[in-house]
Amino acid sequence: MTVITDEMFMRQALTLSKRALPHCRPNPPVGCVLVKNGNIISEGFTQPPGEHHAEAHAIANYQGSFEGVTAYVTLEPCSFVGRTPSCANTLAQLGVKRVVVALIDSDPRNNGAGLNILTEAGVEISTGILQQEVADFITPYLINK
Repeated sequence: MTVITDEMFMRQALTLSKRALPHCRPNPPVGCVLVKNGNIISEGFTQPPGEHHAEAHAIANYQGSFEGVTAYVTLEPCSFVGRTPSCANTLAQLGVKRVVVALIDSDPRNNGAGLNILTEAGVEISTGILQQEVADFITPYLINK
């Protein structure tokens, strides 16, 4: 994918993330777009606590092979299990080819750990796409302990 294409799909993920508010709180409002062969195949955003994160929401809305899929996510996929499973582990287990992340999660429970899980599973990672735009929107909702 080109940088322009990555920005286009990340912009759609950012638009979706805004739909998560206010019901996703205290979780951050995250958006996810799944792309295959240059086409959006599914979208998701953070649901109310205890329900799907953005990645899981997009995954649940898609019936098909994840081979060759790129996930565009506004915030690094979670590495830990809370009320929901780890999104990073789920993406890795499904065999997603590439994950494009706008912003690394500042939550100390994650903060790069989700990207490490994906990298160790052989998933290609790209970070920083629309980083400032996403940060301007999402930073007030992040945990910075």
